[in-house]
Amino acid sequence: MENAYTLYLRLLAALRPHYEAGEARAIALLALEDGFGWSRTDVYAGKIKPFPPADAQKFGQMLQRLSEGEPVQYVVGRARFLGRDFTVRRGVLIPRPETEELVEWVAHDLAATPHPRIVDCGTGSGCIAVSLKLLLPEAEVEAWDTSETALDVARENAARLGADVAFHKKDLAELPAEAARFDVAVSNPPYVRLSERGGMAPHVLGHEPSEALFVADADPLVHYRALAASRLPLYLEINAALADETQALLARAGYASVTLRADRYGRPRMVKAIP
Repeated sequence: MENAYTLYLRLLAALRPHYEAGEARAIALLALEDGFGWSRTDVYAGKIKPFPPADAQKFGQMLQRLSEGEPVQYVVGRARFLGRDFTVRRGVLIPRPETEELVEWVAHDLAATPHPRIVDCGTGSGCIAVSLKLLLPEAEVEAWDTSETALDVARENAARLGADVAFHKKDLAELPAEAARFDVAVSNPPYVRLSERGGMAPHVLGHEPSEALFVADADPLVHYRALAASRLPLYLEINAALADETQALLARAGYASVTLRADRYGRPRMVKAIP
């Protein structure tokens, strides 16, 4: 038999060197709920229940991985996105809350459009493409990535969640040549400058795929330039520190309407561009 609160305290001890107190508590609770089905109420009530050897072994492995700073989403194998569980593992970027807001913006704008043709460039876990297909069942959704690992995970998520999305190994730089096949492009491309690494959490730097995060300081908007060359309506997640530069790039590319939107924390994190 094991006490849920005792296990929670052991997780907290492993997490505190890597996270602030509030985040450590949230991660510990998430690990127990997703890993063993113990709710917050179970934990704080000190619920006691059988803990078979397999669960004990699983907990030990979880404790070790979390103590090494590995993100809890990789440890439990999934991340929550717009109310659904998406499989994630090393080599695939963990979905972020601000990306949920980008998807909601697209779904709202296209709700009245019959059979929109959407391409998600740099799909990662597939969270954008799969969510859009589920929110817009009549849409034709295609998703691209250059990572085989990401595409495998994205296909797994689409199959498990029942989303008919076509996945292809393609670089977003190929979009201008194929733009005629689509009505809208959505993307959360790499946009963090290498010089910004110092401000990022170690558990991100040490575990999430750098190719999905970083761009060279010399040309941080390289991916946005390629997307803009498509002349498609665009919905893009952006680097808040480069919001003005991103808007200016899109205007220079000939986009007549460029709308910047803040995320729930008030940071300029997404843009819609209409040619």
